[in-house]
Amino acid sequence: MSNMAIKAVGIDIGGTGIKGAIVDVSSGKLLTDRIKLPTPQGGEPEDILATVLEIVKRLDVGNKKDPIGVCFPAVVVKGKTLSAANVSKSWIGLEAEKLFEKGLGRNIHFVNDADAAGYAETLYGAAAKSDGLIIMTTLGTGIGTALIYKGVLIPNAELGHIQLDGVDYETRASYSAKERENLSWVDWAARLQQYYTALEAYFHPDLFILGGGVSKEYKNFLSLLHLNTPIVPATLRNNAGILGAAALAAGR
Repeated sequence: MSNMAIKAVGIDIGGTGIKGAIVDVSSGKLLTDRIKLPTPQGGEPEDILATVLEIVKRLDVGNKKDPIGVCFPAVVVKGKTLSAANVSKSWIGLEAEKLFEKGLGRNIHFVNDADAAGYAETLYGAAAKSDGLIIMTTLGTGIGTALIYKGVLIPNAELGHIQLDGVDYETRASYSAKERENLSWVDWAARLQQYYTALEAYFHPDLFILGGGVSKEYKNFLSLLHLNTPIVPATLRNNAGILGAAALAAGR
């Protein structure tokens, strides 16, 4: 293996902020500081594209051949966004990858944000030494999930929408549900127990990775879960989307 950095750009579009950096995808290290700008009010595609263009300009990505990966909170199939979370409904059914390629004047790779984060954790983070079937879950406003089998991403797994007790279970077990209902860690863990037990029954994974902002507080609730599958907190935090998007764009 040469020690040459393999460079790619990762852009992570969220409901409140858009961030980007140049990444060495061979090591998972950021080669620049992260640049973060607020997500434009309303989250319209053209406005978000303009913000991404500004980030790419500030990163001074001179080489048009450097791959660019963009992760986004939507189901993404063949470059088309089929859903929209915390952004404008105009993303639904949009040829997002084509729009961004035209705007940026280069090839890009568009990917779901949970998929990017899960992929990054398997390459550089919590699951870097694991094999088999890995399920990443991000507990936030909803529950985002990513499935990775033997290092291959199986895209657009929307396992937060599993029906339990007659409801879309992310409405009960997401971190926002804990906050909305003012649940104690113990009461929330009981709901997580039900959720992860269902995932075990359906998939029998080798490892769960727990992501989302609340993963920083894992000591308050992970030990309350009794699962057959090991569960570990994510380690890449706010860089996971950037790293995963860049790695997928570079074909890492």
